Amino acid sequence: MAVFESVPCWADVQLSDLEAGKRFYGGLFGWTFRAGDGMPFADAYSDGGLVAALAAKQDGRMPTTWGVYFSTDDIRATVARIREAGGLIITDPVRAGRAGVLAQAADPGGAVFGLWQAGDRAGFEKRNEPGAFCWTEVYTRQPERVDAFYEEVFGFQGTDIELPGGSGTAEGFRMWSPAGTEPGDDTAIGGRAVITDAFPEMMPSHFLSYFAVTDCVRTVETAERLGGRITAPPMDIPYGRMAVLQDDQGAAFAVLQPTELLT
Repeated sequence: MAVFESVPCWADVQLSDLEAGKRFYGGLFGWTFRAGDGMPFADAYSDGGLVAALAAKQDGRMPTTWGVYFSTDDIRATVARIREAGGLIITDPVRAGRAGVLAQAADPGGAVFGLWQAGDRAGFEKRNEPGAFCWTEVYTRQPERVDAFYEEVFGFQGTDIELPGGSGTAEGFRMWSPAGTEPGDDTAIGGRAVITDAFPEMMPSHFLSYFAVTDCVRTVETAERLGGRITAPPMDIPYGRMAVLQDDQGAAFAVLQPTELLT
C-alpha cells in the first residue's frame, strides 16, 4: 500500500495487560496477532493485512491510550518544523531496527502524536475497510493555534464544516487534506475538533482514532460484552454511524460504519 507524506500511517495502543488486549480486540474486530521478535508487543492483522500493534507498557505511569503516527520522508526535518511551530519533541528520532525511524511529539495544545519514517515497514497494509483504521482527529481547546501548527508542520489544507454536537447544536470541525490535493471530503485524512463545555473540564487535548466496522450497533454491543465501555453511543453523522468506546483497560477509540454500509 502506498504511503503519502504526512498522512496517518500507523496506530498502536499501550496496554498494561497485552494478553487481555489481544482477547478484547480479537473478539471485537476479529484481529489475529503475531508476537514481536522477543519484544513485548503484538502486530495485529485483519484478513492477513497489518492494521495496528498492541504494546505492553514498560512503565505503569504511561497512559493507556491509542497513538497515531504520521508518515514523513525526512523525520529530522519534520522534527525541526515541529519545534519551530511551537510543538514539543517527546522522543527524538530513534531507529526501530530495519522497520523504520520513529519519534513522538506534542502539538501546542498538548496532544501527542507520532512520526514514522518508513524503512522495511511502510505502515498499514489495510485501511478504510472493516477491521482497519479509517480516520483520526485531534481534540483541542486552542483551535486557531493548533490549526496553524498542523498547516506549518505537515502542510495540511483545511476545510471547515459543522457537525452535530452533543447538545444538539452545530460544532465547528476542520478536515485535513494533504498538501497538493484538492481540499474536501474526497481527500480528507483526518481533522480537528474543539473540546467544548460538553466535555469534562479536565479532559486533555488528545487524538481519537477510528476503525471501520460493518455494524456500529453490533460492535458496541460486542465491546460491552468484552468488558469495554461506551463513551458516546451510536450516532449518525454525515459520513455514517459512529460511536466512541473504551476497551477493557481504558484506552479510547472510535468506530465508524461508513454511509455505504448503512441499511
